[in-house]
Amino acid sequence: MIESIKEHTPDIPFSVGQFFWAVIFFISALLIIKYLTQFLEALAERWTNLRLTVKRLIPVIRIITWTMTFYVILVNILTLQMQTLIAFTASAGIAIGFAAQDILKNIFGGLMLLLDRPFQVGDKIEAGGHYGEVVQIGLRTVRIVTPDDNLVSIPNGEVMNQAVSNANAGEPNCQVVAEFYLPPEIDIPRLKKIAYRAAAVSRYVYLNKPIAVIIKNEVHEARSMLKMRLKAYVLDIRYEFPFASEMTETVIQELLQQRLVTPDQMAAVVEAKKK
Repeated sequence: MIESIKEHTPDIPFSVGQFFWAVIFFISALLIIKYLTQFLEALAERWTNLRLTVKRLIPVIRIITWTMTFYVILVNILTLQMQTLIAFTASAGIAIGFAAQDILKNIFGGLMLLLDRPFQVGDKIEAGGHYGEVVQIGLRTVRIVTPDDNLVSIPNGEVMNQAVSNANAGEPNCQVVAEFYLPPEIDIPRLKKIAYRAAAVSRYVYLNKPIAVIIKNEVHEARSMLKMRLKAYVLDIRYEFPFASEMTETVIQELLQQRLVTPDQMAAVVEAKKK
């Protein structure tokens, strides 16, 4: 009876002890990756000049560490033979492929993002209807922090199948645009000087790139108005919105103080723009 059971029982390629140490090794690797990621993120915030460089290393280190972990578990701890490993991988791949097509699509998308690099950790992107800073490129999702400090996870498969806008493309600085709607009778030369100075004197401005003031005429509800776009570069993408706010406040304050516009004119233009 016992011999008959043994004959029909498939050989287990590893022992209970090996399985135990495999689990211990996996948990250890999980903790190492977790604390190493936290250490590198803290280091990136301390080294301002190398912040983006250090953050971009994190997903690469995670992928390499997990690959080495699974290799050590399968080959060194469980001591699976190459033929057994290939057969197991093929069988598992077919089963998982049918059961988790979306997950595999996202994992493949994550690998393609790391290789193709349309954006990196630290970039400001717009994807899936969300805009924010990329804080993690994982195997399944891309995580971004929005201006409202919300953490948004976008599946890699969706990111790969849509257009992605990148504001800084790997650089610490990015362009910031402040828009203004003004009455058409305003003194344009003085307006441009005020706008340029508002950007140039800001503590957030990156002066190695140009400041531009663009003015064009628009018509809303049969009312003519000027649309001014003040373009300048912020020295660190984290100050994008404080920089835009500061430029807006400075320009409006100067226009009112120098009496180039009145509060009633500003209110009338805003009201016409809403219609």
